[in-house]
Amino acid sequence: MITNIYFIRHAESPFIFGKEKERPLSEKGFKDAKTIADKLSHIHFDQFISSSYNRAIQTVEPLANGAPIKLYKELREKTLKGAYKSSEEEIENAIEMSLEDHEFKLEGGETTKEVLERSIPVIESILQDETLKTVAIGTHGNIMTIIMNYYRPEIGYEFWKSTTKPDVYQCTFEGSKLKEITRI
Repeated sequence: MITNIYFIRHAESPFIFGKEKERPLSEKGFKDAKTIADKLSHIHFDQFISSSYNRAIQTVEPLANGAPIKLYKELREKTLKGAYKSSEEEIENAIEMSLEDHEFKLEGGETTKEVLERSIPVIESILQDETLKTVAIGTHGNIMTIIMNYYRPEIGYEFWKSTTKPDVYQCTFEGSKLKEITRI
C-alpha cells in the first residue's frame, strides 16, 4: 500500500520564551501558510493532522480550508531542555548530538528515543490505515527530522539545518518503508 505523507514544517513564528505551545505565526508566517495552501491545493488530502502546538495548526489551517484537523500531542516538538535559556550554539549542538545519540538530552529535555516512542506509533497508524492514502501533517523541524531519521538513518543534522520555515516534504511510503522524499 502506498501512502503519501506531506510533512509541513510550521511557518515563521516569533520565539517567546516559555510559550512553545501557544506561540502564533507572525504576519509573514500567515502569508507563507496561505502560499503553501495554494501550492498544494491540487492535492486531495484524506486527512489533516497536526502537532498540538498553535504555530503548526495555523500553518495547516489554510490548506485544510475548514476541514477538521486531527491534533496529536504526540507530534509536538521535541522538548530540548528545561525552562532555562541557552545559546543558539548550545541548542544546535544538542540537536546534532541527539540525532547521533538517541539517548542524549539536555537537563529537563527529552531524548530522541522518547520522541520516537511517542511519535512513531502515530505515523505507523497512518501507514496501516487503508483509507489514508494522502495525509498532511503540521509539524516542527526537529521532530520531522527525527521521524524521517527513524525511516532513513542517513537523515540527520545537516538535513535539519537545511530546512526552512515553512517547509514541505512529500514522503512516499510503501507499507512502513520510506521509498522517496521530495521537497516541495
